[in-house]
Amino acid sequence: MSVRTAVVVATAAALTILPLAPAAADEPGQGRLFLTVSGARDTWIRGLQLACPGPGHHPHAREACASLKRAHGDPGALTGDRHLCTREYDPVTAGADGTWHGRAVHWRKTFPNACALESATGHVFRF
Repeated sequence: MSVRTAVVVATAAALTILPLAPAAADEPGQGRLFLTVSGARDTWIRGLQLACPGPGHHPHAREACASLKRAHGDPGALTGDRHLCTREYDPVTAGADGTWHGRAVHWRKTFPNACALESATGHVFRF
């Protein structure tokens, strides 16, 4: 089993014991995503749950939810916080899995570095 597979399995197992927010995830107007960011060759990984609206563990939940609302729950359509970044190549991969307005979301994208990720996605992956 690869390190990435082991980390994903362990993360999924940990999520099954986390308490869910009081509102149901599939109610209209609701979104619940598990966001991850991992380093080159999966040398590290971090993740958290973002519940929109509602309690969650995201330090910028209000801004992240507003950004996702504008993007209709599609992380690939985020407008981010466009700014210049260095051309350093230290890839990071961002992922989002869950539901948005009852629709399944499964998204992954690799960025050349953490600055490029933040520029493209703004507050959503800023944790």
